[in-house]
Amino acid sequence: MIRVNIQTQKVEATANAASKDLQNISATIAVNGNVQASFAKELYRNLGDASLVADKIINPSIQESVKAATAKYTAEELITKRTAVSQDIRVLLVEKLERWGIVVTDVNIVNFQFSADFDAAIENKVKAEQEALAEKNKLESVKFQAQQSIERAKAEAESIRIQAEAIKSQ
Repeated sequence: MIRVNIQTQKVEATANAASKDLQNISATIAVNGNVQASFAKELYRNLGDASLVADKIINPSIQESVKAATAKYTAEELITKRTAVSQDIRVLLVEKLERWGIVVTDVNIVNFQFSADFDAAIENKVKAEQEALAEKNKLESVKFQAQQSIERAKAEAESIRIQAEAIKSQ
């Protein structure tokens, strides 16, 4: 008799892939799932050892699912639409693993890592946006100060006009 653990277990794997805009990505994915009891005998017959389920079935499925899912999104979307990416990976994994009697209960993207060049480009973009915003704020400040000067000049001119009328009427 061979014992097969059918409790929920976590398998974590790192997958290298490319985004829609061809940015290299390294993703760490955690998958929670369990083997259905009715499939335990079949898994043992095919693998010879139930401990090989992660190495021979789950990890390759994670690799393929991550590659397929990330190819639909740009690098920026992988971050901003993380929930959708995770859901896409989950759907693909469920499809791949159900034939082995493995039930996927949860998929989590632990980490996305991009190339150093891409990270630098994002940092430069954010920095440029911040500088542009600072310049815009300076321009608004100059405009406001100019408007204040105009209003002061108008008030001064009005004061002089009133004083001139008062002198004239005396």
